[in-house]
Amino acid sequence: MSETTKAALVTGGSRGIGAAVARKLAATGLHVLLTYVSKPEKAQAVCDEIAAAGGWATALPLDVGDPAAVGAFFAQHVKDKVDLHVLVNNAGVTKDGLIVRMRDEDFESVVRVNLFGAFACLREAAKIMMKRRSGRIVNIVSVVAQSGNAGQANYVASKAGLIGLTKSAALELAPRGVTVNAVAPGFIETDMTAVLTDAVKTSYADRIPLKRAGTADEVADAVAYLASDAAAYVTGQVLAVNGGMYL
Repeated sequence: MSETTKAALVTGGSRGIGAAVARKLAATGLHVLLTYVSKPEKAQAVCDEIAAAGGWATALPLDVGDPAAVGAFFAQHVKDKVDLHVLVNNAGVTKDGLIVRMRDEDFESVVRVNLFGAFACLREAAKIMMKRRSGRIVNIVSVVAQSGNAGQANYVASKAGLIGLTKSAALELAPRGVTVNAVAPGFIETDMTAVLTDAVKTSYADRIPLKRAGTADEVADAVAYLASDAAAYVTGQVLAVNGGMYL
């Protein structure tokens, strides 16, 4: 790598939406740094797939919920190493449960990864991008951040907070040529939804005007747009990719 290499950092890039985003951005010519917390073999498999298609990707371990680790990661792998052109805050966790039964640690841990982790990465990326007066930051939120969802108070709060962070960061970074947007997926076919029964999947599809689940590639297309020059005049926005869900 060199400082002149245009790069994209995709957190949580070893599977699902993150892997699809990594593949899509690599196809545009960016060197993709994708992070993972566990199962390095899955992250490496994504890198191998990208390499086979003629792209360039590197898998690196990172717990975004650890601010010291985030700072060390940027110092070791990003700052003065690559030209960070794109940050995609995709890493996230769930610990579902009803509010009255939710433990403090279940609420705190989800917010720590999903919201504070995104903030920590955004803060480090902003320092680099503002200095270079260019960059694209895309935060992956969720349709439930705008609608609410029973049994996911912690996850919804973290994603709703991330929408607020997106808008505030957009205002702060715009004068330096850096855009900040969010993509809000709806019901998407991923490893997380694959465990649902056919009956549950059908019930979700019935509530979606397009009558089907979305794909990770469709979410990645939206991210790629916001990360591209075509979206140079778009900032502070939430792009819904949900088939019309909750219209």
